[in-house]
Amino acid sequence: MDLQRAMLDELMGADRNLTEEERKDYKEITWDSKEVCAYYMARFCPHDLFVNTKSDIGPCDRVHDPKLKESFEKSPRHDVNLAKFEAELAQRCEKLVMELDRRVRRGRERLAQGDEPMPPPPLSADKSERLSVVEEKIKNLLVQVEALGEVGKVDEAQALMKKVDELNAEKALIQCQNDKVLVVPQEKKMALCEICGSFLVANDVAERTQSHITGKQHIGYGMVRDYIAEYKEAKEKAREEERLAREKEAGERRKLREKEHESRSGSGDRDRYHDRDRERERDRHRGRERSREWNGRGSRDDWRTKNGRDGGRDRHRDRSRSCSPVRHGRRGSPRSPARPC
Repeated sequence: MDLQRAMLDELMGADRNLTEEERKDYKEITWDSKEVCAYYMARFCPHDLFVNTKSDIGPCDRVHDPKLKESFEKSPRHDVNLAKFEAELAQRCEKLVMELDRRVRRGRERLAQGDEPMPPPPLSADKSERLSVVEEKIKNLLVQVEALGEVGKVDEAQALMKKVDELNAEKALIQCQNDKVLVVPQEKKMALCEICGSFLVANDVAERTQSHITGKQHIGYGMVRDYIAEYKEAKEKAREEERLAREKEAGERRKLREKEHESRSGSGDRDRYHDRDRERERDRHRGRERSREWNGRGSRDDWRTKNGRDGGRDRHRDRSRSCSPVRHGRRGSPRSPARPC
């Protein structure tokens, strides 16, 4: 029913059954609306994988629209939102696998205890023929519904959809009325499928094994497990690339610090060398100053020593001359008193 509804939505629009008043308040759905299925946008919706199987988890209550998905893939925000959608899908798939693994563990325990379940009995020839007829009618009616939808005959298409629903109910009744019991010979052993948790007859004929492998349940759980493994591998690869990028950045910063340290060390050595040269130059200058100073002191001492011996007599001779009444070649007047020396 959901598949047919989706087909009609795609052909005639989701607002095909709305009145004129309702269409005024109708809001167009875009890929980022809350009504759109994030699982479907990321890769696939788990609700679509197990339809009409023992693992059927029911229909999805959100919108699956190929046009919205195409719009999402062209959006400039695709990469950012895809990571979020993929994370949500991975979380949902992990829950499914956890539930399945619990069933697989219980199945192993049953096999270990010898409590082997009986495989589902096949349909009788009469019921198989009736089932084929009903399935053919459903197929033909769906083709007519699609044709009516293309020409805009909504009422006729909905009337045929009611007949399709009735035939689906009849099909389910035929499948449930199978009361034939299949007796498994004692020599046949049961096996457990590790992918989907189904019980199989060990060493069964190739046709039945192939039928199981191509069945919805096996393929569906295979897709779920493959997606989880792929998602974890991608996350691990991203973490490894991030770690290598951090190490590379840290190495570059370390090399830069080493270069700066070497540059400062080389500049400091040159400054020390220059300081030493300047200090040596100052020492040499001070040495020359002291040498000149000592040389000057020696000359003064020699002069004083020499003047100490002969200079006394010279000074005494000068005083005697100054006390003489005759100065500068003139004799003093006898009337002039002599000045004391």
